[in-house]
Amino acid sequence: MGTGTRRKIVARVLLADGDPASRLTLKTVLEASGYCVDSAASAAEAVGLMDKQEYELVLSDLSMESPESGFRVIEHARLMPYRPAAAIITSQREERNGEKVDGPVLIKPEDLPELMGKIAFLISNRASREVARTMRHG
Repeated sequence: MGTGTRRKIVARVLLADGDPASRLTLKTVLEASGYCVDSAASAAEAVGLMDKQEYELVLSDLSMESPESGFRVIEHARLMPYRPAAAIITSQREERNGEKVDGPVLIKPEDLPELMGKIAFLISNRASREVARTMRHG
């Protein structure tokens, strides 16, 4: 290794969104910010990817193939042993059966720096939880 070279730690993000334009835009913005992004067009595809790969963050649009599909993705993420941070990402505040969504809801804003700040917070918060968990059990 040459002097001054560092290994860059890259967070892996899963983005599940049924809208191809939205998925491509968000994937491009996330990758430009340094994240390694896998994308899925359906809840089934997202669940399959989570079972094969570990993610630091799972972002899911609320509605893909059905109104409940985003919740299935988030619920599956919460069951994963590697405990990714997870959030619904949507263009508007939506509710589930008239109730507020459980967990973080990120609004697809016109202010991309705000969205990226929230994403960075979720990933760093997950990392802090993992360090604390390792110290308790290690």
